[in-house]
Amino acid sequence: MITVTPKAIEELGKLLASKAKSPQSGLRLAVRRGGCAGWQYEMNVADPEPGDEIVESGAARVIVAADSFDRLRGCEIDYSDDLTDAGFKIHNPQAARSCGCGTSFEASDEAPGAHAVPDSEACGTP
Repeated sequence: MITVTPKAIEELGKLLASKAKSPQSGLRLAVRRGGCAGWQYEMNVADPEPGDEIVESGAARVIVAADSFDRLRGCEIDYSDDLTDAGFKIHNPQAARSCGCGTSFEASDEAPGAHAVPDSEACGTP
């Protein structure tokens, strides 16, 4: 089960009101290999694809990519409006560690560094 905080529900409702392509659109979450810690989050406003799971709360709709559900199980989606770090945040109980920028993580069920990316390809590397 994925949960969405009240602040994230509010901000996601605003985002979907302005960016949704259709009434089925939502914040689609996926996890892909990459980032400096081995796995990185992908977020975009999109319609669901076959097999995706949909979590709805008020005006907020979160779509979890079918191939990412196991890595996102138990996550909490929050929204931060900090001046230097605003945006949606994923708190993942399956992450053994996260990178400094918060966009990638190392899964707790894998050996440390199993899918880490070389420093020259890490998050934030020019």
